[in-house]
Amino acid sequence: MSDRKGPLVGVRVLEMGTLVAGPYAGSLLALLGATVIKVEPPGDGDPLRNWRHRLDGTSLWWLMQSRNKQCVTIDLKQEAGQRLARRLAAASDVLVENFKPGMLESWGLGWEELHSANPRLVMVRVSGFGQTGPYREKPGFGSIAEAMGGLRNLTGYPDLPPVRTGISIGDSIAALYATIGALAALREAQKAGGEGQVVDVALTEAVFSLLESTLPEFDIFGVIRERTGATLPGIAVSNTYRSSDGGYLVIAGNGDSIFKRLMHGIGRPDLADDPRLRTNADRVKHDAEIDAVLGDWAATLAIDEALRILDASKVPASKIYDIADIAVDPHFLDRGMVREFPLGERTVKVPGIVPRLSATPGEIEWLGPSLGEHNQQVFGGLLGMSDAEIRELVGAGVI
Repeated sequence: MSDRKGPLVGVRVLEMGTLVAGPYAGSLLALLGATVIKVEPPGDGDPLRNWRHRLDGTSLWWLMQSRNKQCVTIDLKQEAGQRLARRLAAASDVLVENFKPGMLESWGLGWEELHSANPRLVMVRVSGFGQTGPYREKPGFGSIAEAMGGLRNLTGYPDLPPVRTGISIGDSIAALYATIGALAALREAQKAGGEGQVVDVALTEAVFSLLESTLPEFDIFGVIRERTGATLPGIAVSNTYRSSDGGYLVIAGNGDSIFKRLMHGIGRPDLADDPRLRTNADRVKHDAEIDAVLGDWAATLAIDEALRILDASKVPASKIYDIADIAVDPHFLDRGMVREFPLGERTVKVPGIVPRLSATPGEIEWLGPSLGEHNQQVFGGLLGMSDAEIRELVGAGVI
């Protein structure tokens, strides 16, 4: 694999953990060229292999999230497995894990042991509540973080119970922060005399960090931001409208000049020049009136015709896409965000890579591997173990 591409080629990442938050961080690093060695327990492997829709017994989610990873099996509960993991950590630049705090320590794989053997190792630790604090030992998944981090309270309509987004957003946000932390700490470790450090990412804190100005608003004015459905309070125009053919149209006409173009585009020049609606602060006072006008206009048109008018008026707008729309959209296709890869006797579409780098872009090289597919390559090639040693570990159920 010497011809691999991407800005992180030459960086070795050891991934220990399951499901989403930690492994998604590993996925982001792998897509940018890092050599990511994912450790799974022998037998069943990562539970994600069996989540949601499966093809020939393997989850499509697994195939997508584990792209470009090398997968090995190690029973970390056995002493021989722990010794093997320590050898891999000693040969790695970054370790990503999302076990409950204290679990790695119980296996002799804590920070002190690994840092002593490999001073430049960066240890990225993803957990529900962080490595310290009174809640550190509580179990925490993305859904719990979304609730405690304040996101669920802001999602949905005010007269209905809070709802979740349709993806594991709490895990994904934490994974993004874990990736940023890994790269920042790796940069520090690569300086002259630099050493590795622990990157502590709590799912709850990752979600909370995105809540914009809600904390100072509460602190200064006692305001508790609540659910507002499809609207964006304090901003006009920013809402969702139903078209005559049942589509949903998002219009963001919140700039003063954009609002004027919007009103001219829908045939209401009187509102474009209305002094009551000159600035955003003015329009917010009359947002119900404006929304009624736009709602009536959208209801008379098919969504494609409404978008044609808005595009011609240079007003930011879009229909609300489902995945079927994304899969055939010419812009997503042109920018390589819908990729096809062989899968058995057919092909499968998977998302492209974000962000895109102009000189050293990442590349999707393979889909999620089978359980233990890279045991021989990693244990024999990287660690220099003999075939007899590997067979002995297989026989003992260590790998």
